[in-house]
Amino acid sequence: CDLKSRHQSAACEKKSEQLRTHVYVRTWARSTSHHRRNHIYATTMKLSLFGCITATICAASSAFVVPTPLVRTSTTLRESEVEEATEETTAAIGAAAISAKTADVKTIFSLEDINKILPHRYPFLLVDKVVEYEAGKSAVGVKSVTLNEPHFTGHFPDRPIMPGVLQVEALAQLAGIVCLQMDGVEPGSIFFFAGVDGVKWKRPVVPGDSLILEVEIKKFNARFGLAKATGRAYVDGETAVEIKEMTFALAK
Repeated sequence: CDLKSRHQSAACEKKSEQLRTHVYVRTWARSTSHHRRNHIYATTMKLSLFGCITATICAASSAFVVPTPLVRTSTTLRESEVEEATEETTAAIGAAAISAKTADVKTIFSLEDINKILPHRYPFLLVDKVVEYEAGKSAVGVKSVTLNEPHFTGHFPDRPIMPGVLQVEALAQLAGIVCLQMDGVEPGSIFFFAGVDGVKWKRPVVPGDSLILEVEIKKFNARFGLAKATGRAYVDGETAVEIKEMTFALAK
């Protein structure tokens, strides 16, 4: 009986040990499952929060982005404007229409008239005609620049440009046309270039250009034979050269 009791007791203890192990395993599995669920839930919450933050940032930053359709529309408009301007520029209008652009410009002093006023002669006469004239005050003249002028042979052989000093000389000659017709000046007198200040060249003048000259007499002293003037010259409406002050002395 005692032996049987001992066997039964050992069997009971073994069964109890198996039961405890089974309970421990189930408890550990439940704990692990619960922990895993908590980790997944926390990770899901973090991803959701990150998604919300990202969406908020994108929504805020989109307020500073110019909509693409507007940019394309603006670009399309600019391209169409450029095309229209190009078509207008390249449209031929013919020689008659081009010549008619100067129909209202009247010649006041022709080249023959200028020869009677100025002592200069070819190749140093640099005013072809005078188209505006106010006695004793101002004048507008024209200098047609051609490749036949001798200074283009060396200035420069591969790129002919009218020397800047000759542009200044052309303005001085136009001022001389005004000054030599003032009261108190004897016919046949000569004005010498006495000084020039504030000269600025803005663009090159080349053969084929029409250099439009303009001078204004600021001071004239007939007693001492001194005169001061300002001058500008233009090509196609753009300033080619400007002079703040020119000084002339009447030779006696």
